[in-house]
Amino acid sequence: MGLMTTSPKDSPSNNTEPGQLPPHLQKAVAKVTEISSLPEITARIVEVVEDPRATAHDMHEIVKNDPALASKILKVVNSAFYGLPAQIASLDRAIVMLGLSAVKNIALAASLVRLFKPGTISENFSARDLWRHCIAVGVCGRMLTKAASGVQNDEAFVAGLVHDLGLLIEYQVLSERLTEVVNRCQATGEDFSTVEHEIIGADHQAFGAALAAKWKFPPILRCAISHHHTPETLKPELQRVAALVCVSDTICCKQQHGFWLTAACQEVKPEMLALIGVSDSAPEEILEDLPGQIREAEQVFGD
Repeated sequence: MGLMTTSPKDSPSNNTEPGQLPPHLQKAVAKVTEISSLPEITARIVEVVEDPRATAHDMHEIVKNDPALASKILKVVNSAFYGLPAQIASLDRAIVMLGLSAVKNIALAASLVRLFKPGTISENFSARDLWRHCIAVGVCGRMLTKAASGVQNDEAFVAGLVHDLGLLIEYQVLSERLTEVVNRCQATGEDFSTVEHEIIGADHQAFGAALAAKWKFPPILRCAISHHHTPETLKPELQRVAALVCVSDTICCKQQHGFWLTAACQEVKPEMLALIGVSDSAPEEILEDLPGQIREAEQVFGD
């Protein structure tokens, strides 16, 4: 697979900010929040993730009221995906062993699974493919962070998991137009975001950014959602996680993991690899283990 080539120039139309959504598209965002509001437990986890004063006790108090989520967290922590040497039997112990930040991100990832509903996007893609792609990007980012510094494994995983939230809006309230975008891109090989702008009026980055703002996601996650195709347009201090998602998204689309059209026209840029602090060979080095890691994550996080 030729990952290391020069990418095509980004289309200026792909840089739509959430505040620039036309009124009728803002209504689509409002409608999806009514259809699929952020689960209360997830919203409270997001608040803890955002609050620098939050403690392990705060996280425990939230999760203990949702036994299913607590069980899911322990399942993740004790899985081969996480790779700890010994089994952890309690949430308290997990927080002590892993640290609050890691447990917060695992809890957020486990609760976000509930946002993905079954259904069909097009003749060739289902909503399950979208979920699998988001899992794949999260896993790929997590693997890349092992060769990098400054980005937590679980932060990278969650950023990948949420990066295509905007597609959930299009899928739920603009499904016919999304299907038109998908069919055209698959037939012609055109850039996905460019076709979204032409057919829908904005791309999934803009929709996702608007939804993440309404749900009060942390700034790092919001930037990964709003600029995972254009991380270089962010302020320098916000670029790294978005660049990590960009590289991971590109790799997973090239490998056709799940819904693979959104970054099919992208290439991995050397400057993006330098930004996240990995070598030019890092993308190739993870390819052999990536499918197995994705399968493990699907089993652990799936319902």
